[in-house]
Amino acid sequence: MKNIRIDFVSDVACPWCAIGLGSLEQAIDQLKDEINIEIQFHPFELNPGMPPGGQDTMEHLMQKYGSSHEQIAANQAQIQERAKAAGFPFNEKVRPRVYNTFTCHRLLHWAQTDISLAAQYLLKRELLKAYFTNIENLDDPEVLLNAVKRAGLNSSEAKKIIESDQYTSEVQEALLYYKTIGITAVPSVIVEDKYLIQGGQSAEVFMSSLRQIAAEQTSTSQE
Repeated sequence: MKNIRIDFVSDVACPWCAIGLGSLEQAIDQLKDEINIEIQFHPFELNPGMPPGGQDTMEHLMQKYGSSHEQIAANQAQIQERAKAAGFPFNEKVRPRVYNTFTCHRLLHWAQTDISLAAQYLLKRELLKAYFTNIENLDDPEVLLNAVKRAGLNSSEAKKIIESDQYTSEVQEALLYYKTIGITAVPSVIVEDKYLIQGGQSAEVFMSSLRQIAAEQTSTSQE
């Protein structure tokens, strides 16, 4: 069985990142007898300057993209349909506010470096669920700790991280690295440090791409 590594660059506040992850999970399930896939998550901030308390979602999207209320409502409805198809159903209510996610990224870094990739994966999913399914406040430490608990991780250790600046420099370095290699939009799925799949693609696109990459890797190793 071919082994493939994926570096998944994304933000917890990005709906297309949740959709992309859901689709990738569907593809991985379909390919489980062909390819063994390892995923590591890396940080990207959609709104690094977002202050505590966040901003009203509709106001934020109108300012950021210059779209009308009607256009945004239509886009959100489309996003919800795509999320449902990807197996990552969003709340029928659009998330009310947009938040800064830097603390989420520090927690994800902790989960990966101090525990395991599997722990990071579980926490990533729970943080996405907290925001898009439960429409919870990512500025609230209790919301983050509840996500940690649902992921089966140590909430006491997580609380220490939330209340400190631990892993700040590591996350900042990672954010800078992905900017320097040209990652300007997410999700960005980097496969084997060589191939890039961008956007909230469908499971079919991920399956086709991963099969092709696996075949190319096998062919290269045999030359």
